[in-house]
Amino acid sequence: MTVFSVNVKWGKEMYPGIELDTAEPPMVFKAQLFALTGVQPHRQKIMLKGSTIKDETWNGIKLKDGATVLMMGSKEEDVPVEPTEKTAFVEDMSEAERNTALELPVGIKNLGNTCYLNADTPYLEGGNQLPELWIFELRNFKTKRMYISYTYRLFDKCTGRYIYYLIFNSLAAPGREGESSSNLLTLAVDSGSLLTLAIQECYRTMDSGKTAVPLVLVNLFRTTFPRFAEQGEQGMYMQQDASECWNELTRLLMQEVPAKEADKTDKKFGSSLIDQYFSGEYSCEWKCIESEEEGVTHNTDKFQQLMCHINQDVKYLHTGLVAKMEEHIDKRSPVLDRDAKYVKKSKISRLPAYLTVVMVRFFYKEKGAVNAKILKDVKFPINLDVFELCTPELQKKLQPIREKYKDMDDRKLEEDKAKRRGKPIPEDQKPKTKKLPYSFEDDLGSNNSGYYQLQAVLTHQGRSSSSGHYVSWVRWRGDEWLKCDDDEVTPVTEDEILRLSGGGDWHCAYILLYGPRILEVLDEEEKQPAAVEEAKMETE
Repeated sequence: MTVFSVNVKWGKEMYPGIELDTAEPPMVFKAQLFALTGVQPHRQKIMLKGSTIKDETWNGIKLKDGATVLMMGSKEEDVPVEPTEKTAFVEDMSEAERNTALELPVGIKNLGNTCYLNADTPYLEGGNQLPELWIFELRNFKTKRMYISYTYRLFDKCTGRYIYYLIFNSLAAPGREGESSSNLLTLAVDSGSLLTLAIQECYRTMDSGKTAVPLVLVNLFRTTFPRFAEQGEQGMYMQQDASECWNELTRLLMQEVPAKEADKTDKKFGSSLIDQYFSGEYSCEWKCIESEEEGVTHNTDKFQQLMCHINQDVKYLHTGLVAKMEEHIDKRSPVLDRDAKYVKKSKISRLPAYLTVVMVRFFYKEKGAVNAKILKDVKFPINLDVFELCTPELQKKLQPIREKYKDMDDRKLEEDKAKRRGKPIPEDQKPKTKKLPYSFEDDLGSNNSGYYQLQAVLTHQGRSSSSGHYVSWVRWRGDEWLKCDDDEVTPVTEDEILRLSGGGDWHCAYILLYGPRILEVLDEEEKQPAAVEEAKMETE
């Protein structure tokens, strides 16, 4: 008997009563199955009780009526098409290709204990959250076009800084058509200007997708500020304090980068862009506790950063900031004609747009002669409210805009609830909003609400300021954050940022940079239809 009636099973399909003639080669049977299933014969694999049927012969195959034959294979259209572009693996990409594919910024190369400067550079940028400073001013900082032929420097005893003399060929002198003229000129350039250009060059290199190698920046920084050029016994440059580096950079840029629309800023804060956006003001009250005859005196002090001193009572950032507002200080008493104890009470009378907070984690330890570190866990918030630290006069000015934040918070709360329920509100169904200015109309660069949002964190890992490692963590896009560890830039979550509060040998927050919390209100176009609808309901 050469003809059998078999059942063919293909996936979930079953084809009963299929005629199989062993007098014909198996390829004929495969042609029958192709007519039934659409699977090409060369893509078919036919099996019976674990044995695979070959294309040329039925030898070794024991058939009988009613046997079930298993077929495996897929149609041509069901087979995945080979991609036209070859798959690129991250490991095989160049640095520029990798950062482009992952849409990540690039970092700065560590040249040997330069992480303190590397951490301050992206931190100073605040993750592209400081457009007034960097995009419009620092990134466009310009000098005359020149070809430097020779440079030398002289130390200026009056300013305590080096003056660089650049001898170069200026191409600005006009000449006749077809002629070129070149005048040999000498220009005295302050080291601060060159250092500002070096910072600008680092940003331009990173903007192009390439890791910055800050050879010029590091050398100029050490020349301009010689204490950062300290070397160890083996000639290696030593680790430095990132907070001190931050202070020097802000002082430098305060001299180099001019104010933006200075006529719209309080005159006391219009000297530079740093002054506009980073400087605040204390209103201080002094009272001598050793003399009843001496009256209370008042004065104002500028500040570029708030200090959070850490002791056993400070568990939260706000507690440390409030404690700093009242200090006991020894100074000369004109009434007693000697040093006496005073109570100094401070309140903030001007809030800057960008608020720098330093966690005072280091203290000088005589045993070992090092700046030892306080590892205590001090919690800091993503959103900071400093209303309580302000003078009554400033609080009165802040109050009108603060009342509008509740509506924005309520809208975001509803969006979060919908998202948690698994039914997020589509973007096209969300009401249109517009952003309001965060500065007072008569004081550009100020904060008009007292509300701040965390933009960057500079951390230290180690046991002393002169050792260990510094890293910056910056807000990138919305709630997304980046860890900038020299030339390694990786995305992190907001929860990871909150875990930088200290308490162990992990990265501890050292400097916090807060920016204005932007207020978004409903657009007038959205409010108008709602008002018309309410009016209709009242008439009905």
